[in-house]
Order: sequence, then structure tokens, then C-alpha cells
Amino acid sequence: MDTTLLIMAAGIGSRFGGGIKQLEKVDGNGHIIMDYSIHDAIEAGFNKVVFVIRKDIEEEFKKVIGDRIEAVCRANGVKVGYAFQDINDIPGTLPRGRTKPWGTGQAVLAARQLINEPFIVINADDYYGKEGFKKVHDYLVEGGKCCMAGFVIKNTLSDNGAVTRGICMAENGYLTKVVETSNIIKTATGAEADGKVIDTESLCSMNMWGLTPEFMTQLQVGFGEFFKTTVNTNPLKAEYLIPSYIGELLQQGKITVKVLKSNDTWYGMTYKEDVASVKASFAQMIKDGVYKEDLYSDL
Repeated sequence: MDTTLLIMAAGIGSRFGGGIKQLEKVDGNGHIIMDYSIHDAIEAGFNKVVFVIRKDIEEEFKKVIGDRIEAVCRANGVKVGYAFQDINDIPGTLPRGRTKPWGTGQAVLAARQLINEPFIVINADDYYGKEGFKKVHDYLVEGGKCCMAGFVIKNTLSDNGAVTRGICMAENGYLTKVVETSNIIKTATGAEADGKVIDTESLCSMNMWGLTPEFMTQLQVGFGEFFKTTVNTNPLKAEYLIPSYIGELLQQGKITVKVLKSNDTWYGMTYKEDVASVKASFAQMIKDGVYKEDLYSDL
């Protein structure tokens, strides 16, 4: 069965105010975090990669990342496609003064013409580890519908400041609710948010979703509804977000989402100070044999 890796990369390079050329290399061979995600997805069995980018960064993206990765994919029988997130690709009129992108829901919809098979959605600049890719792939291939990789909160925190996490509530292995929780900081005994103790063994969403073509259809319908309601009340800042929309569908009983636990550590560069520790973590994984120095050589 064909399965696709959908990488949301329209905002790539913006985290520290730099561009794509300034993306941090995380190992001695010039790989960025996205290389590891693509490696892990191919290893897990995904056989197509779709990048969602902006048209204005296409040339630079291909030069710095895309052409190199396309060659790797071609050598492994993996197809590559590009979709473009456009602020004007909307079911209505662009509000006057709107410059803010429409969010992850619209990013996924940008690829609607390219995806006719089950797919996994990830952020371009997050490291997820191998387990999530494998579990989501196998669940989709075995006929499962929507699912998400749930990461143990203690494996997603930063030593350098507060983070926001979508904490998952589940019953019998199925998602019931995602509670967006901000200002989570590490403490001597675990973690807390605004003085409230957080259970660091609970699971959270890091935007790794396993979805289907049927969900893509639901997502498009939801975008139309979002435009009629939310955009009217907050035209300049309203965002159409995957977790929020899935939460609405859960409330309405229109979707079930299997929660697949990953024990891997998530890495991201939320703060500039995270860079050194992330690089050290990749060096350790290479030393431990989790990855080859020549990253793609074991595919």
C-alpha cells in the first residue's frame, strides 16, 4: 500500500529569524532535523514525500534541501512532490490587512491534489524518533483510520524555557480531548505550568498525525465552516489548526483517533540555547548506532 509523508515546511527557517540557508546542521555531515525524519519515514515504509512550502521559497528550498533529498528518495524508490501553501487559497475573500498564514489545517489542504492514500503529517523542524513513524505507518497499512503519535511529556521538555504542549486525554487507547497547556517548565521533581503540577508521564501531541483521504475531505468542509464563523469574528489572526479541528470532530462524534504511544525523545529548537544540546543528542545517537554517520546508507 502507498503511504505518504507530508512535511509542513512553509515556515521553515523562520524560528530564529533566519532563512533556509541558516538552518542548523545537527551532525558533522550537514544534515538537518528534516533529514532524520525522512530517513525514519522511509525506513518505516512510507514511499512518497510531499513538502508543503511557500512558492516564494521554492528555489531556495530546492537548492538547500529539496534537490539533495529528492536524489536520496529516487535512489530508494520514493516519490517526491511539492505543494504550495498560499494565503489566497481559501473558501472566501482574503480579509483586508491579513498577512498571517492560515495554520496547519490549510497547510495540509494545500496537498489535497497530491494525496490519495493514507498519510502522516509532521512539522519540518521537529525530531520525532523512529517509533512514531513505524507505529503510525503500520496502523494505517493495517486499515486503521486516524491516529496520532503520543509522546511522553517528560521526553518533550526544554531545559531552556517554557513550552506549550497539547496534553492528550484518552479512553481505551482513543483520543477524547487535547488540552492545550502553555508555560510548561521543568522542575526538580518533574514539571509544572503556572504553578500547577503536570504529570510528566502523560502523553502529548507533537503534531504527528496519521490521516486518510477521507479526513482530507472532512478538513476541506471544516475550512469552509471556519471561514463562515471564526474568520468573521477574528479576520486578521484566526488560524485553522489540525488539533483544534480534530477536537471539534471528537466533540461531535464524527471521528475516532487512536493514540499510539512513542517512547522516543522529541527534539526541537524552541530556543537558541537548545541548539547545542540537540546537536549533542544526535552525536550520541550516531555513537550508539541508532543512525549511521552516512545517514541514508542503511536504507
